[in-house]
Amino acid sequence: MSTAHTSPRNGSRVTRPSRVTWADFWIAAAGTVALYAVGIALYRLIPDDAGLSRGLALYAVSGLAPLGGTLIAIALRRRDRGLFGLRGVAPEWLLIGFAIGLGVVALNIGISSIVAAATPAQDVQTDYRSAATSGVLGFLGTILLGAVLTPIGEEFFFRGVVYNLLARYGAWIATLLSALVFALTHGVNLTTPVAFIVGVSAALLVRRTGSVWPGVVVHAVNNASSSVISVIALQVTTT
Repeated sequence: MSTAHTSPRNGSRVTRPSRVTWADFWIAAAGTVALYAVGIALYRLIPDDAGLSRGLALYAVSGLAPLGGTLIAIALRRRDRGLFGLRGVAPEWLLIGFAIGLGVVALNIGISSIVAAATPAQDVQTDYRSAATSGVLGFLGTILLGAVLTPIGEEFFFRGVVYNLLARYGAWIATLLSALVFALTHGVNLTTPVAFIVGVSAALLVRRTGSVWPGVVVHAVNNASSSVISVIALQVTTT
């Protein structure tokens, strides 16, 4: 579906898509990949023993790359941000997102424990845990970058762009495929099933509300829980 808009200069009617298009996706994806490449290149310059810096840098790249790619596509294509789910939502939906996030955390703890015991899946969270447990500043940094910036950036791209692009093929196809793509970008490791569950939960909320913000809350609660659990585990093992 497309809608016609009148040009302010000559009064002509210009047809613009009324939903996320493949052109929007490819521009957002190209921008995201380019920013990831730059970020990872800078990350590799950080010494291996600098756990705090490496963890915070990974969180920063994870958030800034998809956020930047999405905003580049919106700017270059002169698109309505609402088409990407960048719109306000009733406060109760944010509370619902928080409650769902807590449920996702509980479910993910169980699933991750089963996967860790049953498979040789690799744990890729070492740098994140090092940052979270490196002191007050490190913990606050992981919350700011990992539980605020990263959820915003990833939800803008994976739900705002990918889900809304795939919605033309059906809500369930969009939900499952966008969650699968999101999960696989984390690699095949202990975080893969966790990321899939977060992705499905966030996509269902976008479907219901038309906004990415409740999904951002789900994502934020999940990411924050990782930092909190890491700190608690450290305290338990050192006392």
